Amino acid sequence: MQMAKATELRELASGFGLLSDATRLGILKLLAGGPKNVTALCNALGLKQARASHHLGLLRMGRLVVGTRKGKSVLYVTDVDSLKALAVGLAKLMPRR
Repeated sequence: MQMAKATELRELASGFGLLSDATRLGILKLLAGGPKNVTALCNALGLKQARASHHLGLLRMGRLVVGTRKGKSVLYVTDVDSLKALAVGLAKLMPRR
């Protein structure tokens, strides 16, 4: 197995750092069921709008979710390719048996 580059390890650590929060995992779980706006996420998770927006902002910056404006609202979806890339990156670090 090839030695992982430092930049790849930092990217993986950053991605998994985003996944280490229960609120963000809850958001991702809800978004796995389809697009949702902040209000729907707040209602489902019992969050205040500011807290949900903060976590969505972090997930957007980490490219794990994407927001699309629909009128006055923004619909969020998971970025499946980015989540898959995290899983693949982790698999590359694990020894094969």
